[in-house]
Parts: sequence; C-alpha cells; structure tokens
Amino acid sequence: MERMSDQPGRWSRATVHPDMWADPDDDPRNSEGVSSDGELATLQGFLTDYRMTLRMKCEGLDAEQLARRSVPPSTMSLLGLLRHLAEVERDWRNWISDGDPLPKLYGEKDADFDGVVAEQAEVDAAYSALEREQAETDAALAERPDLSERLGKDGTSVRELMVHRIEEYARHCGHADLLRERIDGRVGQ
Repeated sequence: MERMSDQPGRWSRATVHPDMWADPDDDPRNSEGVSSDGELATLQGFLTDYRMTLRMKCEGLDAEQLARRSVPPSTMSLLGLLRHLAEVERDWRNWISDGDPLPKLYGEKDADFDGVVAEQAEVDAAYSALEREQAETDAALAERPDLSERLGKDGTSVRELMVHRIEEYARHCGHADLLRERIDGRVGQ
C-alpha cells in the first residue's frame, strides 16, 4: 500500500548530479581556475560560498514560504536564519571593538527567529540588514589582514573570528537544506 503524505516530492534542478542543488556549470559557487592563494583568501572564499549557498536556498520563495517554521516547537525558518545571521554579523563587530556594544537588531534572545512575519517588507528588510551587516563586518576586518592579530576586549584573533564565521554559516546552511526541502521538496548540497 502506498503511503499518502502532505509533504512535497523531492526534486532538484540538477541533471548531471541529481543530488546537487544545481549542475556544476550553472552553480555560481563554481569558479574557473585555481583556488585562492593564502590562508586569508581561502577563508574569505569559503565564507563567500556559504553566504551564497544561504541565498540560493532562499531563492524563488515567497514571504510565506520564507517565514514558514520547520517543525514544532522550533521557531526556525529561512527568514529567521537571514535575520539571525544579520544579528550575528553585527555581534561579531562587537568582538572586534573595544567600545560599547552595538545594539541588537531584533531584540533579546531569539527575537530574530520569534519575530518573523510573512510579509514581503519584512523579507526585504532582512535581506537589506544582512547585506549591510556583512559589508560592515567585512570592512572592519579588511583593516586587519593579519590573522594572528588579537582584537577587542577578549583578544579574539582574526583567524578565530573568520573560522567562527564560516562555521556559523555552514551550520545554518545545513539548517537551510532541511528547511527548503520541507517547504517545496528541493534538495541538494
């Protein structure tokens, strides 16, 4: 007997490797030529790819789909991830600074996830905040090319901060994989 399900069927746009998000020739994360030289360029390359992966997982979805929660009691959604990562980018600048911390974007604790609303204006605001916070954190770190340099009140090294940024995006891209599959069945790395 065939089981009925309210879940969408699994699918991918990829035809060469059907377990991938996109075919290699269509994947914007694939670049021609040799990889970056040096540790800093390598770290920046991985961060760029994870940031792009998150955006790819959100592409083509409307406000309701982006705000859709995973499974109770979780409040996680793709829109919540966009808001969370904007908040985290801002907080990383607090790690760099010796001054007063920047205020939270969305409020205390889990407001970045809990405050998600399925409205296009909220989606646009989340993308805008993420782009702004990424650019500002990138600019602050561009002034610090020495990965061993220790920054802020806690003396966090630039290397540690870069690796932590990659880890944060990678972890949340894994969440985004599952969230996207639950929304419309699209699978892939």
